[in-house]
Parts: sequence; structure tokens; C-alpha cells
Amino acid sequence: MKLHTSNTAGLNLFTAYGDDYVAVNHEKHEKNLIVLPEKLVSDWSTANIETLSETDMQTLLALGVEVVLLGTGKRLRFPAATLMRPFAPAGIGLEIMDLQAACRTYNILASEGRKVAAALLFD
Repeated sequence: MKLHTSNTAGLNLFTAYGDDYVAVNHEKHEKNLIVLPEKLVSDWSTANIETLSETDMQTLLALGVEVVLLGTGKRLRFPAATLMRPFAPAGIGLEIMDLQAACRTYNILASEGRKVAAALLFD
């Protein structure tokens, strides 16, 4: 699916996605990554939802954002509760969704000027 954006020059936005890739500003990515409005973190983790670790989640907690959208691949799957628990006390929203929903939601929030990160896990 192709996505069209409004006047959001200078932001990292998803311009397309499929079952096994996303495109950020028309650049294709096929491995786990974190997308923030001002930067990409392509070396975040090699984990899948079952092997996601506390270290992976600590990286997300340290991003300095209001909300983290965790895209869990082709379908919605939840990480262990112990991995999600630290977000609420830190005042950071953690939303779990499939990869495509995370892309769409991220674009809306980033376009609104929100401090958001999309952390994407590929199947």
C-alpha cells in the first residue's frame, strides 16, 4: 500500500509498506528498526516477539518520546508483561499493534508534532 503525506518536510515518515518491508521517505527497510521523526535506528535489535529482551525495551525507554508504537510483524502479538511494565511508571505510552497499523499511526502522530517512535519487528 502506498501512503501519501501532507506538508511534513524534514520528518521521517512511512511512504509505503508491505508484508515484509516498510519504506521510510521512499527508502526500503526489511529488518527491525526504530523510526523517529528526526532519525532512524537500524541496528536496534535482531529479536522477534518471542526473543525480545529487557535490553531491547530499555533502548525504547531511553528514546525520550511520549509514546512507542511496537509493530509486531504481520499480526498483533504481545511481548511478555514484564517487558511492558516499566513504560507506565516512566510516563511513556506503549502501544502494541501489527506492523502496518504502527506505520499508519506513527505517520499521524509524527505529522501532529508528537514525540513518537515506531519500533518495528519483522517476521
